[in-house]
Amino acid sequence: MFNNIAFNIKLLFSKERELYVLLYKTIGLFPNDINVYKEALTHRSNTQKTNDGKHLNNERLEFLGDAILDAVVADIIFKHFNNKREGFLTNTRAKIVQREHLNKVGLDLGLDKMVISAAHTQSHNSYLYGNALEALIGAIYLDKGYNSVMKFVETKVIDKELKEFAEEELNYKSRLIEWTQKYKTSIEFELVDTSFDKYNSPIFNSAVIIAGTYIAEGSGYTKKESHQTAAKAAYIRINEDKEFCDRLLTEDQ
Repeated sequence: MFNNIAFNIKLLFSKERELYVLLYKTIGLFPNDINVYKEALTHRSNTQKTNDGKHLNNERLEFLGDAILDAVVADIIFKHFNNKREGFLTNTRAKIVQREHLNKVGLDLGLDKMVISAAHTQSHNSYLYGNALEALIGAIYLDKGYNSVMKFVETKVIDKELKEFAEEELNYKSRLIEWTQKYKTSIEFELVDTSFDKYNSPIFNSAVIIAGTYIAEGSGYTKKESHQTAAKAAYIRINEDKEFCDRLLTEDQ
């Protein structure tokens, strides 16, 4: 009780009481060491130099948080799905820690209002808020320990039933490649063109070609992302258009 009173008095007179309160609303915990959270919320575009010459940004905490998040999510799904095999557990974890999902969680938590970064870094391909979320997890781990990270991940990062994550389709490219292997036909991913968004970030447009036939296109802020969106469109097409699928396979004989 004495410690709580002492902390409240400290908070009352702190110059950073607004940040303390904001972090409490975000992570459900009052920080012990506010500085590690400030570091977690500092993007490399706004790197600060400390008195001892170190460059302060959230890249190191992002590295730590990434590893801790993997371990915590593995811990959670291992205990939840006690009869599932390694492949199922690996795929489910991948869906939870994928960049798109972490970026969404970061935005839902309001990290876009908390991260300190240069204006030109606010682009889709940087996954800035997902990276900041990982850095925040690293900060929680250093400040509060593993169990606090576990609680945060369970309540904030896994934002729906684990069963829903398990049933989600994640890697359309892999499924499409498996489909072409099943029917012994060829598949290629070809870069069609590259453009730029309003932040001058590159947008890649890729096409899926199966058995020498153009199937679909997709765009993304990385080549990998454009392959996935193109693969999803192609996978949906060959599954929904039976006549086209039959003609494609027949022509490949």
